[in-house]
This record gives sequence, structure tokens and C-alpha cells, in this order.
Amino acid sequence: MRRPADIDALRQALCAALGSVEPVCSLSQLALGEGVFTDDDILHRPTLVTGAAGYGPTSPAPTAHDVDALVRRAEEAGAAQILVPGVRRTDDTGALRAAGFVPVAAGAECVVRLNGDVDELLRGRLGAERLDDLRRRGRVVSDDLTWERIPLSGLDKSPWARDAFADLHGGLFDAAALQALEHSRLADRAELLVRRRGENVVQAGLLVGSHSGRGLYCLALATDRDDPAARHDLHAVSLYQVYVDAHRDGLDWVHLGRGEADHQRALGADLFVPLDHWLRAPGLTAPEQAPTAPEVSRFTAPPVTTVAVPGPARFRHRPRFDLVDLSSNTNPFLGRGGRYPELDTTDLARTYLTAVAQLPGQGGLDALTDEYLLFSSGAVDAVMLLLTALASPGDRVCVTPPTFELYGHFARVLSLPVVEVPLGGQDMNRLDVTRMLAADPHVTILCDPNNPVGTRPDPEQVHELIAHTEGLVVIDEAYVEFSDKPSYAGLVAEHDNLIVLRTLSKAWGLAGARCGIALAQPGIIEAMRRVQVPFGFTDASQRAVRERLVDVRHVRDSIGDILAERDRMAALLAEHPTVDRVFPSDANFLLVRLHKHEQVMDRLRAAGVLVADVGRLIPDTCRISIGDRRANETLLDALTAAL
Repeated sequence: MRRPADIDALRQALCAALGSVEPVCSLSQLALGEGVFTDDDILHRPTLVTGAAGYGPTSPAPTAHDVDALVRRAEEAGAAQILVPGVRRTDDTGALRAAGFVPVAAGAECVVRLNGDVDELLRGRLGAERLDDLRRRGRVVSDDLTWERIPLSGLDKSPWARDAFADLHGGLFDAAALQALEHSRLADRAELLVRRRGENVVQAGLLVGSHSGRGLYCLALATDRDDPAARHDLHAVSLYQVYVDAHRDGLDWVHLGRGEADHQRALGADLFVPLDHWLRAPGLTAPEQAPTAPEVSRFTAPPVTTVAVPGPARFRHRPRFDLVDLSSNTNPFLGRGGRYPELDTTDLARTYLTAVAQLPGQGGLDALTDEYLLFSSGAVDAVMLLLTALASPGDRVCVTPPTFELYGHFARVLSLPVVEVPLGGQDMNRLDVTRMLAADPHVTILCDPNNPVGTRPDPEQVHELIAHTEGLVVIDEAYVEFSDKPSYAGLVAEHDNLIVLRTLSKAWGLAGARCGIALAQPGIIEAMRRVQVPFGFTDASQRAVRERLVDVRHVRDSIGDILAERDRMAALLAEHPTVDRVFPSDANFLLVRLHKHEQVMDRLRAAGVLVADVGRLIPDTCRISIGDRRANETLLDALTAAL
């Protein structure tokens, strides 16, 4: 709907509704002013309205040449103001700003992406309960109302539909505007959606196919609120049917227009593009332009400070859904799988932060924004990214053995000297902070809860380290959901040297989706993004993640099951003759010291039971993941057989 011919058709429709040659009206007539423009003069002055006028979802930012032409047209029409409504913030608005236009926040355009089965997608976005309710309401409505889609080009054969549409909408969407659209270039791609009971029209909408042939714009959808069917959430029910039909027809998206993000999210939208209205009016002054990207962190490796985010990831916030994309050199004849994954994960980041904040011990997460978050291909990928982006050859990396071995492995691969400061204490949960600080590392990596031990370092020591080190502190919280002690993730907004790593592979049960999360201040996230390979987070993974994140209750319940089984197994193993000691655990596994370690490990392998042999890190030990009851009983039987 950003093609000049389409925008011109919408402008002609507005002119028809206004009964004028030029689209000049007050902002109050456009219904754009309420809650946005508070000055009474601004609301009621004659205004030249351009772009996609009052109907379209967005207006492309005009060029300097276009702006000059707008100014001349406004003078000729006697309009004191000029409005360019609904411009994407990702567009180049330099010409508007230079000509004295002022931006005013206008919400977001909202898109439902159909990259999979509609029910599966909506279950992931709305949750199973909301989807089931929507489908139930749909069945009730379908028994009562008919469903018709009438091509706009053939509306002369159904004049009742035109009249009913105008009656339900009123205002600028009157019969004259609709008739103008019937004779425009949009007519062949447009149709009225009508639901009626007998001869009585209960709902009417206007759908327009995109010029790329890949999507559908829902430009209007009005319901008779006095009709009993309205009580069945008819708006959402009809949109659900639009999604189903669009997916059946091979379309990739449905555009819901401008709106408030939370409301449209409840209708299935998963892409939200921030918009501004740009107004040129007497006495208005533009505010200072905010920086478009965060400055990289002071910890960034020198080569990374001078490079941009690679390839198309630079434009991750620029919507591509409504473009004719001839830039990617892919095969267009083999379906959706031939397209690269979505790069804009802003809404998924918001969903993650909101969902995880519902779990115990996650205070402060819901106060972070998407700028504090980077999705990676598992948390281990995030370790490689941060070492690449934030450390230079020769910078020391401190680790605390026994710990996850890939920290030191990645550091050595990148020519970063590794300083080992072992954990102390009987439960291996004491940090030697004095020695760690004396090593003056550029990066210190803590595994908390620790893998393979399962214990957590003293929080006071962790806070001391963060406060006094000159370098970065990375806390890998892969297992933190199994702990009754709080996460450090909410602290990243307070410390520019703190990075917290999370994963959906453990408590969230999505190891196959390969989704890691780095949480840090925007300057660190920007540096990591500059070395990240684009398109590593697949559409399939994004769908799986979104579906799991709306199912927090089941995740919380499964964590409870694991903790109960962990405690049961810890008690049974502690009494088993093959076991010398069971270490305390804040994770979903147990570190066990064995009598006759090699013999027991051989017997377990022979019995087809696989546990992690970590005897090279901690003598005579193995790490046992908590499985379901059947798997755990099999392990206990195999241990007994090893006596």
C-alpha cells in the first residue's frame, strides 16, 4: 500500500468523501487528532492531508522534491497546515524534518505474519485457551451469519453491500469514497467482507491485496454493536477467518492497520512497526533528533568499533513484508522455505521478557526493553559472540574451574589467555574474588548455577566482583529457573560491565530450537550484533519459542516436577552403596561422587544408561540429569546391578 498508484487511489477516495479537488480537512475530521494533537487551533485548521490519507496504514516518507510540491499545493489550496500521516520511523524522514515538519507518535502498524499453519501460529501467539475460545465463538457465529467476500469491481451487482458498508462506517468511509475506490486501480485487488443475518448486514470490511501478491490489507472492519453477534467477539472471529483464507490462498501476511500494540497482539499480530504523523503547522518546532543506533560499549574490541552490523541485519527494523524483494538471490518457486528468516525479533524479545518475568526470582526483567536483548543460536553461541566482539588477542579471560569447558575453549581459539581461579569450599561455591581481581581480566565468566557442580556462588561475592572489576562479568544462567535464588538479569540496566546469558534449552524444553539470549546494556548488544552471522535464528525456531513463551504455566509446572524428582533422587542416591556423596544442586542435575568410579561408569554404559562422566574435572564424579520417573528408576536399577 506504499506504491504511488495505490496511494493516489486512496487520496482520490478522501477527496470524494470531502467533496473537494484537494484532500483538505481538519485533523478532527480525520479522527487522527484525539489524544495526539491537543492544541485546539491545530485540530481545526484546514490541513492538506497527503500520503495514504486517512485510509492507508502508512505513508512513505516524501523526498525533498515531494515536500516542495506539498508546500506549493498547500499554499494554492489555502491550507495552513500539512499532514503526512503514519510514516514509519525506519523511513528516511530527513526531508520532512528539514522542511519544518514535526513528528508526533502515532502508534504502530500491526501485521499478522502467516509463516505456518494458522492454528499453530495463533496458539503460539494467543495461547491454547484463547485460540480454543476463538474457534468456539467462530462456530457459534457461523451457525447464525453468512460469510461473503464481494469483489469491489463487481459491486454494481450488489449495491446493498455498498450502502451497508457506508452505513456501518460513516465519516470518511462513505458511499462516495467507496465508489471512488471502485473506479480506481485498487478495484481489481479489493473486496468487501460482509457478514449478515438474512438481509441484515451485521459486519462489513474492506480488504485489499498487496501489489506484491503476498499479503492482504484489512483497511476497515466495522460491526453493528447492537446486534447480538457482536457479543461473540465478532471482530476477532472474522479476522481469524480472514487469516485462514489468506493462508489457504498462499498469502504470507495480513495487515491490521494502525493500532495499539497490545490490543492488536490479542488479535494475533506479531509485527509492530512504530509510526509518526508528521505535521507542518505555524508555531510548531521539531525536537532534537534522537540517535538512530546505540553507541557501542567501552569494552568493545577496537576493530569492531569501526564496522557496521553485517549484511541485511543492519536493516532488521525495516519492514520487508510489503516489499517486492529482489535482493536475496533465493529460489522464488519452492514456497516459503526459500525465504530467509525474519530479522525483526523486537516483539519476540518483548514476549520473552514478559514471560520470564512471571517466574520466581526474575525481578526487573520486565523493565528491560528489546534493546537489552540479543537472540543467539544457543547460549554457547553468545559466548563466542561476546568474546569476539568485546575482547582482543592478549586480553585475559578468567574462568572458575570446575566449570563449563567451552568458555576456556572459545577463549583459546581466539588467542585470549585463560586465567583459572578454581572454586573453593566443600560445595565448590566460593569465589576467590581477591585473586580474580588481581588477575585483571578483561572478561570473567561465571557459570551460575554451576555446571557440572550445580551449586551457586555466594551472591555477595558476585556483587563484589561486578562492582570492583575493571572488566566485564559474564554470568551464564542456563539453569537459573531451577534455583530458588534470584537471577542477576534485572541488574544489567544498572551495570555497563554485566552480561547475563540465558537459554531456552533447559527449563523451557527447547534444546532443538537453539535459542540463547544475551542480556546487557544496548552498547554491548550492538557490539555483539556487529559480529553475529545474520539469519541464524530460523523462522521455525522463532515459532517454537513464541509458542512456548505463552505457555508459562506449563513450564512452571514442569519445573516443579523436575525439582520434586531431583529431591527424591538426591535422597535415594545419598543412601545408595555405590555413591560416596551427592552435592547440593540448584540445577536440574546432580553431581555425584562414586565409589569405584570407573567400574560403576562401565556398568552404566553397559546397561544403556548415559550420564556425564566429569571425573577429569572433579575426581570420581559423574553428572546425572533428572529424567522422568521411568528413566530415573532405570538408573537406580543399573547402579544396584553395579554393586
